[in-house]
Amino acid sequence: MTSIPSQNIAEPSLVAATAPDLDDLVALEQRCFDSDRLSRRSFRRWLDGDQCVFLLARDGQRLAGYILVLFHRGTRLARIYSLAVDPDYRGRGLARRLIASGEEGARSSGCFYMRLEVSSQNRNAIALYETLGYKQFGLYQDYYEDHSDALRYQKRIRLVSDTAYHRAIPWLAQGTRFTCGPAALMMALAALDPEYIPSATEELRLWRESTTIFMTSGHGGCHPMGLALAALERGFAAEVWVNQPGPLFLDGVRDESKKPVMTLVHEDYRAALERRDTPVHYRDLRQDDLITAFERGGVPLILISTYRMDKKKAPHWVVMSGYDDDCIYVHDPDPDGQGQTALDCQYLPLARADFERMSSFGRGRLRTAVILTRPGLD
Repeated sequence: MTSIPSQNIAEPSLVAATAPDLDDLVALEQRCFDSDRLSRRSFRRWLDGDQCVFLLARDGQRLAGYILVLFHRGTRLARIYSLAVDPDYRGRGLARRLIASGEEGARSSGCFYMRLEVSSQNRNAIALYETLGYKQFGLYQDYYEDHSDALRYQKRIRLVSDTAYHRAIPWLAQGTRFTCGPAALMMALAALDPEYIPSATEELRLWRESTTIFMTSGHGGCHPMGLALAALERGFAAEVWVNQPGPLFLDGVRDESKKPVMTLVHEDYRAALERRDTPVHYRDLRQDDLITAFERGGVPLILISTYRMDKKKAPHWVVMSGYDDDCIYVHDPDPDGQGQTALDCQYLPLARADFERMSSFGRGRLRTAVILTRPGLD
């Protein structure tokens, strides 16, 4: 394609992407990237999506660039998933305009943070992002098809106090749809003891030790007391917070024959913790309790409802990985497959008000967490 003299290039207009733009997007992707391209199928999916900002820069009928920003449902996190500018339009500030508009769209949707990944070899893009206020906060090795590393950048796009306190916690994906509890537990144990080695076998072993046997349907979920006992068996200290003294999760079980079994499991876990003199606090879990434990070196496992994330009323275990004045941050062991990767599941910012709703599960408004520490930790 013949380059257009810069003096003849009009200022492109920014417009929302729509289905008829598909062919132009695929052509631009081919023109801009030699590898790691978005497919036609991916473009079509996001043109129909509602959890994103998808903007085009058009110079008349010509597509000059685009930005695709994805929202992590249920959180206050947005991510620049892809950004492209036609080579003929580079050096004219178009990438800045697209990023600024993407940030504004994310802000309008309630997001606090924008994240992105950029190749460690792309010095021009890195310089641009840093000029725009993005700060590196991580590294993902061998991320791209050419085996280059991805630098992880983040920017706070809502101007509120930024006093985040994070802890280095390794992230692990759950190996099955029902082992979020064991995956969360392995993250916490690995954070507390670098010599602890997670594995697929260990994940299933932890599930067998902590399962409720039954759940609303399918395989049983993990009981907070069961997770605490599994941690104790591995030499860690634990305490449980639960706002209900009786058997848990029964209100979502329709099969009456399952409830006596779940009750027996609950009582067995309770008695085992009592024999070990492990604290069980029967009251509502407060955010201040989590923060206090976190500041003292503990790692909280928290049960949340996934409804705000995936519209399914399912119990789900996450790991607290930080906090600030506005958010509780968590590691989520379950990438949802909707364009999300491991990078999207770490240090997820949950606004305090959102977290308050998400950490209450079921009709009985169950609130529960397990606080893990190293033995002897004050």
